[in-house]
Amino acid sequence: MSADSFPETEHSVRPPLQITRTDDPAVVKQAATQDYATHVVPLTGRAGRTSLSMAWLATFSAMFWLYVAVSVAQAVGRANAVIGMVLASVVFGLVQAVLVRYAIRSGLTVALLSRRLFGYLGGGLAPLLLGATAIYYAVFEGSVIAVALQRWFAPASDIRVWYAIVVLYAVPLVIGGVQRWLDRLNGVLLPLYLAGLVALVLAAGVQHGFASGLAATPTPAGLALPGWVTAFMVYMGTWVVMMFAVDYARLGRPADARFHSRVTFGIPYYLGTFVLNGVIGIFVTTAVLPGRAASETGVIDAVLGTLGVAGLVLILVSQTRINTANYYVASTNLEAFGERALRLRWPRIAWSVIAGVIVFAFMLTDVLSSLLTALAWQGVFVVAWVAIALAHIALARGDRDGVPEFRPGRLRNVLPGLAAWLLASLTGIVLTEFGRPGAWYTTLAPAITCILAALLYAVGLRVGRSPLLRRGDDPRDEVDDAWGARIRCHACRLSYTAIEMDRDPSAGLAAICAGCAAESADFVRAARRAGERTA
Repeated sequence: MSADSFPETEHSVRPPLQITRTDDPAVVKQAATQDYATHVVPLTGRAGRTSLSMAWLATFSAMFWLYVAVSVAQAVGRANAVIGMVLASVVFGLVQAVLVRYAIRSGLTVALLSRRLFGYLGGGLAPLLLGATAIYYAVFEGSVIAVALQRWFAPASDIRVWYAIVVLYAVPLVIGGVQRWLDRLNGVLLPLYLAGLVALVLAAGVQHGFASGLAATPTPAGLALPGWVTAFMVYMGTWVVMMFAVDYARLGRPADARFHSRVTFGIPYYLGTFVLNGVIGIFVTTAVLPGRAASETGVIDAVLGTLGVAGLVLILVSQTRINTANYYVASTNLEAFGERALRLRWPRIAWSVIAGVIVFAFMLTDVLSSLLTALAWQGVFVVAWVAIALAHIALARGDRDGVPEFRPGRLRNVLPGLAAWLLASLTGIVLTEFGRPGAWYTTLAPAITCILAALLYAVGLRVGRSPLLRRGDDPRDEVDDAWGARIRCHACRLSYTAIEMDRDPSAGLAAICAGCAAESADFVRAARRAGERTA
């Protein structure tokens, strides 16, 4: 008997399950735009290798990567920056390979996986964090487009008009799902972005001299640690990409797990994202704007000054691609948080609009002035989350059918993992905000947070009660194939894979899906009582 399997308890006669072996047409239609945002992705709902790869590569093209590289190069020197980028690419690729394989095997989003890490209530914080981080990135990338449009067409115009235009055209682009729209859109735009990068390098070299772009950048004196370590720590603050990857990778087919873990989300992806984009950003800004300090608008000025209207097209292409990922992750995680915390079961199109409204509101507050500070705080929480997820994958046992327990009625409200996450994150924030600038412990704050989170979670696994409620009446035990069988939910009347189904003790033990269970207070209370009786 597995760790997640418990004996049946004595109940009145359970109503028979309504089982089918094919997908519910209504669920398939809904998934075309919803992408199973609050459900397990069934094996029949997984994306093809090319489709998922094209959708994910939206995150490759972002002016943010050019800006970060320029900032790092000016802080630690060009050579150290490149070494840090390469090291980050290797480490990111190796870590993400583990998370990607787990996401593909389980079909779970960050929100659903976080329930197992932090408990039914504690898990609600993760989608809020990821949604907020995606919104902040959308603010940055959208502001780049708005500033570029303003400077090109009407420098004296009100920037708020351009903010509104950017949001109004971005939101409709993410209403479609990954397999029906985002893959095609990004597949078409990818060659344009790559061609634009080549043209940008050639134009900058011809206009300003290739030697000027390759001029040596001295390493500043007084660094507490080697410059490449500092550079790596900066990129470690962008581990949110790994959480993005989980939400995308869950859509992958198990047969493609090796390819996606090694290529789509692996080291080659990061070499392109960090190193290729970074080296180009450093070269172009050094050649076009020598001696100018890194800024959010510096890359825009360099691109527009070098390519003219073609530069404007490059910015539009790159930022449109990356914002499809930002808005997609923001909307799916806002949906998960809204369903869990607010019990609002709205379609993802509504949450896409809400994400757009929030992005626009942040733009109006001049959020760019505090953007990096906010991302630094969020980055600390993200690093701790990734560390805990890795520790869970390495140390926890008992997954049934390849899926960690995530069903609302079978997990305790709060688990020790939540304390590990919060304590490690708080430590990281204290080191970041109150440590002496440039001190070794301040620079290493992300690494310290990561190690502490993993250790605390490992300790939490060894102490306290079982994280699982000892309940019987598990629909998974009543079917011969938990992935292949579809069971009809008594609440929404739709059929989902048996992997996510449960028996509802508040409704005569009728079957209920994970989405309906999460928003039903009656179900949760009844499940807790049933778990206490059998504890």
